[in-house]
Amino acid sequence: MDIRSGTAKSGELDIFYEDMGDPDDPAVLLIMGLGAQLVFWRTGFCERLINQGLRVIRYDNRDVGLSSKVEGGHTGAKLLPRMARSQLGLRNPAVYTLENMADDAAALLDHLQIEKAHVVGASMGGMIAQIFAARYQQRTKTLAIVFSSNNQAMLPPPGPKQLRAVTTRPKDTSREGVIANTVAVSKIIGSPGYPVPEEQMRAQAVESYDRSYYPAGVARQFSAILGSGSLLRYDKQITAPTVVIHGRADKLMRPSGGRAVAKAIRRSRLVLFDGMAHDLPEPLWDDIVGELKTTFAEVP
Repeated sequence: MDIRSGTAKSGELDIFYEDMGDPDDPAVLLIMGLGAQLVFWRTGFCERLINQGLRVIRYDNRDVGLSSKVEGGHTGAKLLPRMARSQLGLRNPAVYTLENMADDAAALLDHLQIEKAHVVGASMGGMIAQIFAARYQQRTKTLAIVFSSNNQAMLPPPGPKQLRAVTTRPKDTSREGVIANTVAVSKIIGSPGYPVPEEQMRAQAVESYDRSYYPAGVARQFSAILGSGSLLRYDKQITAPTVVIHGRADKLMRPSGGRAVAKAIRRSRLVLFDGMAHDLPEPLWDDIVGELKTTFAEVP
């Protein structure tokens, strides 16, 4: 498969992307989540979309992968008070926000001269996608939100074990220590109904580490989530046909988050998968692509 790659300018930042499929086919923009590089949209998953006659663009959000890293830490505010404010749907100080990251997505489409795209976001990427679909209505053909939330007030919080797994740096920061920790985190947040062989998880962890390991960027992205507050105001502005996909076994981003998104967005439908948690299990790829295709078909 031919993969075209490059960087798009978003202000002073370079946003690294990969572009696959026929450039004349309808475009699908894939937005990944907290600390997750574009490779988390697995090539095999992308190929299934391409086989449906779609052009697929995946990219590294700012502060991860091969995209620009942003200077500066967070504001110095303690984590627990910020999380408490976020639980109430309130905004927090942050170096940048999810709104800025949605603007990165728009800049990428500008660079590729794509007027409209089907927008698919996973986890934090689903939050970015909600903001994008509200602020760039004319550029959003359809919207898909995968294991995400709108962070509205008083939603059930993440499971403590799962939250610690994704927000705590490993004690052993050597290459092997970080890779081992990544495998451990994958086991904690992954789908219990679709376990991944450990050697496969390790290979993916090695790929991510060797491509880019930058924990400071992950911390800033988490601050962006806490800094953006409830997205309910954006959901009420979304006009694109929307599908919300979530796993019933997800304890990091609980199904209540997906239900809240689906309830808030008009013309949306909710699809729940048994045994699925906070990843995209390969045995479900055909089912997930089928749900995406159904939504994509609502707009020529």
